[in-house]
Amino acid sequence: MDKYMKKAIEEAVEGSSKCEGGPFGAIILNKKGEIITSAHNQVLINNDPTAHAEIQAIRKACQKLGTYDLKDYILYTSCEPCPMCLSAIIWANIMEIYYGCTRKDAGEIGFRDDLIYEYLEGKKDDLLIKKQIDREECKKVFKNYKDNNKIIY
Repeated sequence: MDKYMKKAIEEAVEGSSKCEGGPFGAIILNKKGEIITSAHNQVLINNDPTAHAEIQAIRKACQKLGTYDLKDYILYTSCEPCPMCLSAIIWANIMEIYYGCTRKDAGEIGFRDDLIYEYLEGKKDDLLIKKQIDREECKKVFKNYKDNNKIIY
């Protein structure tokens, strides 16, 4: 077994055995193979639907390293990232991930990643109500940000 995946699995077991969240764990390491942080799903204990293992690991790594850019780091996770986590991984500039279980495996035990993928593919438009309003007012905030040479990440 891969030693880094083993650590991700240990995190998944720890979190789920404590009923802190689902059976998911993640670690982030540098290119030298040094583990920067590890985390597990804490949705239940934190009452936070965004507290997935990958998100928690990214938050901890960014705080520890003092950066939002994790381009030189690697993520190991016990399950294929959901759309939210995948987006966070991309926003963090993590370019290399390794995962254990698939999203289908997660679906087989009741997690609903596929529902979100169907929505993103335009196959599940009735999942939520989404209406655009007050675009011009919101664009003023964007213009102000751009005009003041703010950082784009």
